[in-house]
Amino acid sequence: MASKIPEIIPNYIGGEFLPAKEGGKLDVVAPATGKIYAQLSNSSEADLALAIQAAESAQPAWADLKPEERAKYLFKIADLIDANIPEFANLESMDTGKAIRFVEDIEVPRAAANIRFYASAIIHFASESHAAGANVINFTRRDPLGVVACISPWNFPLHLLSWKIAPALAAGNVVIAKPSELSPLTAWRLSEICQEAGLPAGVLNILHGEGGGIGEALISHPRVKAISFTGGTATGRHIASVGAAKLKKVSLELGGKNPLIVFADANLEKAADAAIRAGFQNAGQICLCGSRLLIEQSIYDKFKALLLKRLETWNLGNPSERSTDQGAVISKAHREKILGYIDRAKADGAKILTGGKSYKPSADSQGFFVEPTLIEGLACENAINQEEVFGPVVSLQTFKTEPEALRIANSTKYGLSASIWTQDIGRASRMSKAIEAGIVWVNCWNVRDLRTPFGGVKESGMGREGGWESLRFFTEAKNICIQWEGQA
Repeated sequence: MASKIPEIIPNYIGGEFLPAKEGGKLDVVAPATGKIYAQLSNSSEADLALAIQAAESAQPAWADLKPEERAKYLFKIADLIDANIPEFANLESMDTGKAIRFVEDIEVPRAAANIRFYASAIIHFASESHAAGANVINFTRRDPLGVVACISPWNFPLHLLSWKIAPALAAGNVVIAKPSELSPLTAWRLSEICQEAGLPAGVLNILHGEGGGIGEALISHPRVKAISFTGGTATGRHIASVGAAKLKKVSLELGGKNPLIVFADANLEKAADAAIRAGFQNAGQICLCGSRLLIEQSIYDKFKALLLKRLETWNLGNPSERSTDQGAVISKAHREKILGYIDRAKADGAKILTGGKSYKPSADSQGFFVEPTLIEGLACENAINQEEVFGPVVSLQTFKTEPEALRIANSTKYGLSASIWTQDIGRASRMSKAIEAGIVWVNCWNVRDLRTPFGGVKESGMGREGGWESLRFFTEAKNICIQWEGQA
């Protein structure tokens, strides 16, 4: 049965739903309508103290469970998410303004898949042993850290929250999670699912509120052993400094200004399809989005025409309708930021090929919509080609040679992902090796495998998530050396 959204979305602490003790409330706005639909508990240090106490009380028993026993709880949670996909999809679409088709068909199932993957992975997670002569052996234990912080962003609220908490819990840690205050609904519903699944009280705690308030208190708390954060580079840099001062483990997945590079020998129809998805899915609010299109000069006009043709049928509008391709951006402030970048680009001499304005699905709409926008005519040093806009804005640049394409691709401070389109396997290999990015796709975009490492270089972050990388992050390696007398 679908749950009714509470008037004040509560925290989840020690298995109970509790209002914030001191921090008051925050308004939560639906991006597609611009209207307040709920209020959110704005947590304070008093709430964090309760969560720390609940988590620490739960941790020994949770860590002592066999991996198979912890996995049973995670499998149950994943099954319950799958059983409630339409509800989760409606909540997230309302919460973020994104097209429900993508949420229902891709994002919510991926959240369940994340949890199910780590439930299975922990059963197979193994450590090393090393024989050091006839009577000596070293072996490595992988012990949980204890209380860990998982801080997730607003653009993929359920998917990225599950991506963090699943390996942390599987490894035997207890979690204090802080979802974005802009998109709290699916985290609240997940806490209900955890309660229904019988997850022991205190193993997962969810605190809502502002990043500068409860977020700051959480990362600074001396009994929080590790921080996993996905979000903006400026915030990530601050978290890194706090973690360094307190010698905490920190994993940061930050911004991106990702190139999608199209060579003349590519399958142009498939590349154009991918470029539209990479640029405008979720209104471009994806850290992996292909916001810079690098196109070989000999095919530039042809490829540009393919993009414009596809955007003629790109449906911008009501995110609750399954025919919609692109919904709203997350907030009024974010819409104004995106439009500001477009205005700066025009002032610098850019040509707007299509889009470039805000949009109203209806005459009385108060929602936050931005047209899908293609820009050309600016050098790679321009702000629109260097800074993360995080909206439906894609710039087009040309190149003549492979070295030039590589120079442009590597010209930003970011290094999260890249997509290369070519039928030349040698070129694909050379470019993949030389591009400064943590993830490279060849003749595809955003094809994900949960076993693979995920993360960026330069100002796109540090550390890796995914597969064994997450389980290693959320555990501490301890080497044990045993020597005995006589023959084995």
